[in-house]
Amino acid sequence: MFDPTVFENVKVALENALYDLDNIDRAVDIVGRKDMLDMAVLSRELSLSCRLSGSEAVTAELLLHASLRELAAELLEQPGAAPTCRLTLRFHLWSDGASGFCEAVERCLLGIWQTPAPPAQTLSRVYGEADGRYRHTAELDFGRGIGEEQIEDLPELLDHLMLSLTELERL
Repeated sequence: MFDPTVFENVKVALENALYDLDNIDRAVDIVGRKDMLDMAVLSRELSLSCRLSGSEAVTAELLLHASLRELAAELLEQPGAAPTCRLTLRFHLWSDGASGFCEAVERCLLGIWQTPAPPAQTLSRVYGEADGRYRHTAELDFGRGIGEEQIEDLPELLDHLMLSLTELERL
């Protein structure tokens, strides 16, 4: 028997909380789940994607990541290194590329999350597509690791996620 890593413990707590919103509350629909181990660099990543129940306008993606450095610091009990992993949020939606839309997305997300840095936004589209819509991705990085101490903050994080989905749909 082995002790699970911080990544494993946060992963299970995050999955349970999000699946409760899907299965019990029916507030969201889980539309994607990837649990990956990159053997080349010995990193782990969990990606969970969801939408507001019955909606397809905006998708939220929660990415939990642990690098070899973070895993080694935990397993080797390196002095001064707190066991952590990283959480990134991405919001995927469509836009027509109109001026001011990126600013509206930034205001919306900063008002909800109050992160130290504005969301990184990317717009892309396939050349030649007739509809002219852009795939819009807004990514929030919290600039710090999370550990088991933050597991109790997951319900508040998911409340903010739900509010973000709701507000982004209104744009």
